[in-house]
Amino acid sequence: MSELHKFLFDGLPVRGMIVRLTDAWQEVLARRASNTTTGAYPTPVAELLGEMTAAAALMQSNIKFNGALILQIFGDGPVKVAVAEVQPDLSLRATAKVVGELPADAHLTEMVNTGNKGRCAITLDPKDKQPGQQAYQGVVPLFGDDGEKLDRISDVLQHYMLQSEQLDTTLVLAADDKVAAGLLIQRLPVKGEGNLQGIALDERNAADEDEIGRNEDYNRISILASSLTRDELLTLDVETILRRLFWEEKLLRFEPMAGARGPRFACTCSRERVSRMIRGLGQEEAESILAERKDIEVGCDFCGRQYRFDAVDAAQIFTSPGDQLPASSVVQ
Repeated sequence: MSELHKFLFDGLPVRGMIVRLTDAWQEVLARRASNTTTGAYPTPVAELLGEMTAAAALMQSNIKFNGALILQIFGDGPVKVAVAEVQPDLSLRATAKVVGELPADAHLTEMVNTGNKGRCAITLDPKDKQPGQQAYQGVVPLFGDDGEKLDRISDVLQHYMLQSEQLDTTLVLAADDKVAAGLLIQRLPVKGEGNLQGIALDERNAADEDEIGRNEDYNRISILASSLTRDELLTLDVETILRRLFWEEKLLRFEPMAGARGPRFACTCSRERVSRMIRGLGQEEAESILAERKDIEVGCDFCGRQYRFDAVDAAQIFTSPGDQLPASSVVQ
């Protein structure tokens, strides 16, 4: 069962989290593999998307935000876009669009950033938007301060967190066809919450920026966390990992989040949302599609569900509520 654990280092300005996605991650891969149009993800794409999904779960659980956290990378390689989305209740979904062939051992640069034009975006989309409220989005390139390409998504996200929150962060990520897992270690902010939403005060930001790289306790714990290998993260249980890494530290543990409270696969697609998308195309475009084929078919890239709208369904979409037509007999 997928699980997420939070902990604090007693008396130190350091917090940590570890996530293991098992059934939730296997569901993502199984749905993709069952898609007769796309087939399964190539191995390097599956590993990248798994690391992104684990990272998104860690980042969502690290903030107090009533909305979706969407982690996205896009660029000029065969992987045109990869997306991991995690809701406040830790329900999650993920997808990637791949065009062309990939080497079996392809890295981030070869997949997304061949010309150093790749980008990573983190979007916080409020669940209950106020009038005029927009989603918050931060975007960073897939290269470091000196223009060097970053070849691991963990390096990209650490760079992002340092820029957006002014907080030292260590991420260890790994994924295969059974498990997507991640460990996050972060120095606590000097005052209040972190700045992922871009709403903290400049004074607090300056205080945190002054502390970057200087806290000896965080630096020591970061070195320990970074010693965790890919195989260990994928194969060892949480208790064993924490004991091996931090056996000399006193940890304050929170109740693990699993089952209905923990990470799990769920898709937020719906017939209503697809209807709104078709309405956005316009009636003329919808009628043009129907003239070529008997229905409009839209598939969800995340869960694989197919939505079909015949001529009657399409007419209803563009009809005012008071003039609704009889329902279609098309089976969904």
